[in-house]
Amino acid sequence: MRVVIQENYEKMCLWAAHYIAGKIKASKKTPFVLGLPTGSSPIGVYRELARMNQAGELSFANVVTFNMDEYIGLPHEHDQSYWYFMHDNFFNHLVDMKPENINILNGMAEDPEKECARYEEKIASYGGIDLFMGGIGVDGHIAFNEPFTSLSSRTGVRTLTTDTRIVNSRFFGNDPEAVPSQAVSVGVGTVMDSKEVLILINGHNKARALAATVEGGVSQKWTCSALQMHNAAIIACDEAACGELTVDAYKYFLDIERKERL
Repeated sequence: MRVVIQENYEKMCLWAAHYIAGKIKASKKTPFVLGLPTGSSPIGVYRELARMNQAGELSFANVVTFNMDEYIGLPHEHDQSYWYFMHDNFFNHLVDMKPENINILNGMAEDPEKECARYEEKIASYGGIDLFMGGIGVDGHIAFNEPFTSLSSRTGVRTLTTDTRIVNSRFFGNDPEAVPSQAVSVGVGTVMDSKEVLILINGHNKARALAATVEGGVSQKWTCSALQMHNAAIIACDEAACGELTVDAYKYFLDIERKERL
């Protein structure tokens, strides 16, 4: 596992955006398949990728995207749907992203389980995801794979914990009951099948989750810990998120990255 520690959120996002851009440019595979998250962590990354695209520095013409998750019961036009979030924060700002290359789970599907199976099949039809960017919750969940979700899980229906609904209630008028109780989400196994995984972790409130991801035992309690078993997992984090790392681990990752730059 590679852990890239940046001074602050802005520098973390710039590093991640340029890493992703480099992978897209260097890929000899067409299309390049990119997995994407929602939430506050990736907004700075999306902003920089869009800037690069608008400046002619990076093309998305041959990029296919798959998003991690979507609330069940929210139509596209709902301002808290993840379809709306992705278009508002990213896709609408790209000059050459093809709408047919955007894949987001349908939270209004009549048969959610069938929708999840279709999504897995479509990912497979592209030969899998080349790079999956993601974030984690304060309890270490990846996508909507809450604690104690199987580490081999596939895309499916997930019931959200009370804690997750409370955290997300800030987007729903601070009313946890207004937050949908279920979502459709890629599984931990789906993410782990990606050729590369890049996880963003920022802020003091994610410090415990970062420590569990990097130094804890592999456990269903912390679904983020599955990343320890991925051959090409990268954690991009800011200094604020490093408060629970041991001093030895913190110094080790700084030293390794310093030597990588030499």
